[in-house]
This record gives sequence, C-alpha cells and structure tokens, in this order.
Amino acid sequence: MKINTNLYPNGKKYALTMSYDDGRDYDRRVVEIFDKNGIKGTFHLNSSRFDSPGAVTTPEIPDLYKNHEVSCHTLTHPFLQHCPVNVALDEIRKDRELLEKACGYTVRGMSYPFGTYNEQVIDIMRMSGMNYSRTTIATNNFNLPSEFLAWHPTTHHKGDLKGLYERLIASRHSTMQLLYIWGHSYEFENDNNWNVLEDFCKLASGNDDIWYATNIEIFDYVMAIKALQFGVNYDMVYNPSCCSVWVAIDGVPVEIKPGENKLV
Repeated sequence: MKINTNLYPNGKKYALTMSYDDGRDYDRRVVEIFDKNGIKGTFHLNSSRFDSPGAVTTPEIPDLYKNHEVSCHTLTHPFLQHCPVNVALDEIRKDRELLEKACGYTVRGMSYPFGTYNEQVIDIMRMSGMNYSRTTIATNNFNLPSEFLAWHPTTHHKGDLKGLYERLIASRHSTMQLLYIWGHSYEFENDNNWNVLEDFCKLASGNDDIWYATNIEIFDYVMAIKALQFGVNYDMVYNPSCCSVWVAIDGVPVEIKPGENKLV
C-alpha cells in the first residue's frame, strides 16, 4: 500500500489563488470578475487609506470581500526593513487591528509593501502573529513555499497567464501544484487592459481538477496535511486538525475527516 499526502480538498490535483494589494477602489471590479467566474482571491489592504479618494470604504469591506480574504499590507505601506522594530511592529499590528474590526474575523496573513523584506522583518512577522506573507518575486513555477513568511508567487498578472495555466493543467508532478498570481487592481485601469483579468478568469474557471482558494485557505490546508499522524505501520492515520484532509492511497483519493482516526 502506498500513501501520498499530495492532494488538495476533494482529491484535486491543482490549486489557483490570486492576490491584489493596496485596497484601491478598483478592487470592486476585480471582485466582480472573480465572483462571476468562481475565482478566489486575497486582498492585502492598507487600512490607513480607507475612506480616502480612490480607496475602498470601511463600511463596504465585509460585503465587498465576503467571498475572499482580507489580509494585511501594513498601515501606511513603508519599507519595513528600514523601519525600527517597534515601528514595523506597529505598522503590522495596527493594520491587523483595524482590518479585524472592519471584516469581523482574525486576520493572519500579509503581503510585503514593495515586496521587500529581510530576516528581521520575518522575525517581526512571527511576533505579530502572521502565518504568511507574500513577496513580489516571481518563481514561474507551481511549487508550494518552503517558508510561508517569504511566499513567492508564480507570476504578476503581466506574465504569461494563459501559458502558465496550460502548463499547470498539463503537469504530471507527484506533488501539489499551485498557480499564484498577484498584482494591483489599479494597474488594469492604468494599462486599459481589464480584458487580461477577464479572459484569464474565464479560461481558468470551472475546472474540476482545480481548487480555487484564498491564501489563508492554502496555508491552513498545508498545515493540516503536515499535522497528520500516521501509525507505525502506516495502516492508520489520525487528523488532529479542524478541516478534512485528502490523501492518496494507492492512487485513490481518501478523505480524513477532522478528528478522525482512520484505518487505511
């Protein structure tokens, strides 16, 4: 018997996640396109900009992002590696506090302003209770991160989205594959190319082999997989997490429910 922990929810092979920074009012159109196509996204917001011209408003946040994830992007968008530790902590914690008040749930992720960070910033992230933070370094591959606090995306949306999508669904890797796209919603307006997002979301939607997920959903699922406890002879597995996890047993997807000790 061969057991592999290489499946997303419902035994899916691939995952797609998208994230957009800054909380500009063009997020509204991005959300509309996502929702129309069943795409899930994470929106990294600078809460000090709420209610200012060109930004989203505080009252609309719970409804606007209800099908997606609200995540930190710091209070005022500084270069964190150039901030004193206490200032960097305040930037993250105050942003998180205001976001949690606005959206009504625990905020646990972030993207780095300007995409920049160093080891001290990663330590500050851990002190701030962050589970992940996205960089702007494009990998052009579909690997899951080894360090979620330096989570490199696959590509910016100015990359070859169609080509990457076709590579994803044609891949036959034994590990879980993730296509991660990031950007800023205002770029579509500035570049007059909303069709890039519309065409990609239409292309990528409705694929039964793809899990459409937010950043935090991917983090939580990967952590749940890592938490699985196998018996000494690999004939049973215990899932101590609060979400179902799928494993492949001799190539067949099997669900391990929360709290279940399953004979395999």
